[in-house]
Amino acid sequence: MDLSHLPIDHFAKADQFTRILYNDLYPSITPSSEELSQKGKIVLITGASSGIGRYGIALSFAKAGASVLILAGRNRQDLQAAATEIQLVAPAILIDIRAVDISSEAEVRDTFNDLKSKYPRIDILVNNAGAGGTSLPIVEIDAGKWWHNFEVNVKGTFLITQNFLRLNGKDSNVTIINVTSAAALNSFPSLSSYSLSKLCQIRLQDFVRAENPSVQTFSLHPGIVMTRMTPPFFKRFSRDTFDLVGGVTVWLASKQAGFMNGRYMSVNWSVDELIERKDEIVSNGLLEVKLQGIFGGSGRFDSL
Repeated sequence: MDLSHLPIDHFAKADQFTRILYNDLYPSITPSSEELSQKGKIVLITGASSGIGRYGIALSFAKAGASVLILAGRNRQDLQAAATEIQLVAPAILIDIRAVDISSEAEVRDTFNDLKSKYPRIDILVNNAGAGGTSLPIVEIDAGKWWHNFEVNVKGTFLITQNFLRLNGKDSNVTIINVTSAAALNSFPSLSSYSLSKLCQIRLQDFVRAENPSVQTFSLHPGIVMTRMTPPFFKRFSRDTFDLVGGVTVWLASKQAGFMNGRYMSVNWSVDELIERKDEIVSNGLLEVKLQGIFGGSGRFDSL
């Protein structure tokens, strides 16, 4: 895919919702601020052994004062390295490492059975683990490779979410943040599997919200950060930092973001402007995935 003709801020501006766009940490999303404090919170982060989960989200919740970080990932050695890094920032924090394949029902079940014996409640879940995009057209790609993204991004997110809800109970006031992608809302050639699996994540959030009214749910596009999952054709657009993603994730877990419950946002958007537009966003049902149109009878077709 040749994207060399596009400016480096093309993708951030293509989905621009606020006047100001950010690529790095700024005061309103600084994790160590009192307004965003996560003091005493128990936080479970999947995909925490590398990339955004390790260098952005986990470190930011540590800086925000979380009491326990449960780091889930497939590589125990990498998780241990992440834990060591975090404890340099927050020596008092308790870190619980869980090596687990989130697409395995048995592994996820066993992990949560053990977690339940240690923690009667987990306050925040960040579904960050995911599989990267495949870059072949539908007519060319192997069906098994195409489906792999659904095994991780959809089934894996479902299994973790289901067990998180079971551990906490239906009426618990807890928070789920799904790290999804703007690809869910765009039709990039050769990225059908990745894009559709990320769209399913957003819709899963809608059902969690409908069935569990006390649960806060959010979908977050992490921008374009340079990680080992970044496709080669996106590397020149990778201007966003780990700190930006971590800061916005912590902001979503704060009381300030309550009006964004059930909605989608990008890390590039200004949270200050979102707060300013709170009434507009809520009253008009903005930033939700839905079919556009005027539906229902209501007398509109009487003259036909």
